[in-house]
Amino acid sequence: MLLERIYDEDLAQASYLIGCQAKGEAVVVDGRRDIAVYQALAAKNGMKIVAVTETHIHADYLSGTRELAAATGAKIYVSGEGGPDWQYGFDGERLLDGDKIVLGNISIQALHTPGHTPEHLSFLVTDGAFSDHPGYLLSGDFVFSGDLGRPDLLDEAAGGVDTRFAGAKQLFTSLREKFVTLPDYVQVHPAHGAGSACGKALGAIPSSTVGYERRFAWWAPYLAANDEQGFIDELLEGQPDAHAYFGRMKRENRQGPALLGARAPLQELTLATVATDLAADTVTFVDTRPNDQVHEGTVIGSVNIPAGKSVASFGAWVVNPETDKNPLVLLAPDQASAQEMWDHLVRVGIDSVAGYVTGFEGLPVSIPKLIQPEELAGFDAAMVLDVRNRTEHAAGHIPGSHQLSGGRVMWNLDQLPAEGTIVSYCQSGVRNSVAASALRRAGYDVVELDGSYAAWVSRQPLDAVSAS
Repeated sequence: MLLERIYDEDLAQASYLIGCQAKGEAVVVDGRRDIAVYQALAAKNGMKIVAVTETHIHADYLSGTRELAAATGAKIYVSGEGGPDWQYGFDGERLLDGDKIVLGNISIQALHTPGHTPEHLSFLVTDGAFSDHPGYLLSGDFVFSGDLGRPDLLDEAAGGVDTRFAGAKQLFTSLREKFVTLPDYVQVHPAHGAGSACGKALGAIPSSTVGYERRFAWWAPYLAANDEQGFIDELLEGQPDAHAYFGRMKRENRQGPALLGARAPLQELTLATVATDLAADTVTFVDTRPNDQVHEGTVIGSVNIPAGKSVASFGAWVVNPETDKNPLVLLAPDQASAQEMWDHLVRVGIDSVAGYVTGFEGLPVSIPKLIQPEELAGFDAAMVLDVRNRTEHAAGHIPGSHQLSGGRVMWNLDQLPAEGTIVSYCQSGVRNSVAASALRRAGYDVVELDGSYAAWVSRQPLDAVSAS
């Protein structure tokens, strides 16, 4: 048996390819939309992808299940659990608790493990060539290394009302009736790692075991004592902000993400063409440089999505393809870099990219306004905006600041003053530059706190830092 983990550091998301080497067949679990990585991995191992499936209707990225099926002819399997409100809107064989996908000697059994979402499945894998006992669990967003999938995400991002309490109860039951009944030696392979907003304390270790989690995870004492209420209270306490784009991911994944098909390579655009399109407001310029370089001057009306490991995450903060109809123009050093950025963007449904440029000489430029920490006390700000997570804000913030995380700002403009200057900050300045650029494009007068909270707090006496 072949079991390969494909990890996306941008979204802290893990997908898996499981293959039967004897039969030359493979299944992909929780795949993403830029599918070349799975095709290449299957080809490298002499395998054909014959099945695609997913653990649940994802909130943090668009699923590649339909994309892979269309490209390879693989059969789609999705959850049929969760009741009528949680059924997929596209064709595929529905898996119920106990159902199996069989590839040669390999058996992949669906376990209904609700809590994070009502329809959630985990997959118990048996390598029949080695043993007739299961050895691996693809746990999706049910059990992570050291943590559990949050049950409040439907309230936070999908329009639910107090579904977190029922979800927390379901998680407790899923742990008691499904997870801890498995042998201690079963390896646990989750769908997310550290940095994901799908839990509050995800570990960076890529896998665990049932026995290790049952003994040492934070929830273990509650389960051992059958303390459901204590479990619920701790589970729901201190969950991070859910990004607003999660709601769009839920809707599109349930209905079925649009098929991309073969994408033509991105083309380099002339600056003259881009200048004309910017003047007509028919494209959106994406400055992909670090925030310190952006602060030296950037294209007027551009958004800052810094190149690197967070292109998808930051892109989804500031571009909403349901309302932002302009195609993007990416600033990139070369075609390969632009193509890689586009791969990240399609993972969150930002598909429309017109092309790229390698510079912006001759385009209209402005210098984003900054304020030094020592100037803040005497500055007439309509609002001091903290775009960090609410848990960061609770641990310490600039007195009087209003917290609204970067991933939620553009969906909650009603919380911002209609007039006056907004001073914004994050921890070091990266997230702040992203959010501030989008607010400027939307017409707000924004001044960024230079160095953000880290710079401000370094200049304050301890008693000036509020943690309330």
